[in-house]
Amino acid sequence: MRVLLDACVIFPTIMREMLIGAASQGLFEPIWSERIIEEWVRATRRLGEGADLTAKIEAATMSDRFKEARVDHTQTEGLWLPDENDIHVLAAAITGKAEVLLTNNLGDFPTRILAQHNILRRDPDGFLIDLFQDHPDQIIGTAEVMHAKAEKISGREQSMRGLLKRSGLPRLGKALSPK
Repeated sequence: MRVLLDACVIFPTIMREMLIGAASQGLFEPIWSERIIEEWVRATRRLGEGADLTAKIEAATMSDRFKEARVDHTQTEGLWLPDENDIHVLAAAITGKAEVLLTNNLGDFPTRILAQHNILRRDPDGFLIDLFQDHPDQIIGTAEVMHAKAEKISGREQSMRGLLKRSGLPRLGKALSPK
C-alpha cells in the first residue's frame, strides 16, 4: 500500500519514527514530495538553531532508505481543496498513486474530493492502530526501538504510553501499554 506522508505527520519526531519504522518493516510504502520535505524542514526552524539542519540530515536518510518515495507534484491544474496551499499534497498523492493520504489536517482534505482520486484520508494514530492489529510484533518492535532511542536522547525514563500520547498517538500508546 502506497501512503503519502503529509509534512504534519513527518514533523513530530516520535510520530515520524513510528511511521518510518513501520515502513521499514515493509508494512507500507511511504511517499512524499520535495515540497512536503521542505515544509517539514521549514517547520523545524521554530525548534531552535540547528533543528533544520538535523531535519535535512534525517530527510536525506529517509530518501536514501526509501529511494522510490519521492514523487513529483507539479500537476496541480484542475485540483481544488479548501486550502489552496494543500493542493500540492493532493497532487503528490495522485502522481505517486497513493492509496492513503496520511495527515493530521483532516478538514483540509475532504473525503469526497480524495475519493474522486481513489485516495483514502487517514490520521496517523488510526493508521498505526490498524497496522498494530494486523502486524502486532512489527509495531511493538518499532515502538520499542523508538522508545529506547527517545529515552537515550532525553536522558530519562519515560512511559511508552505517555510518550506516544504527547506525540499525537494516544490510541497507539494505550494499545501498547500493559493493562
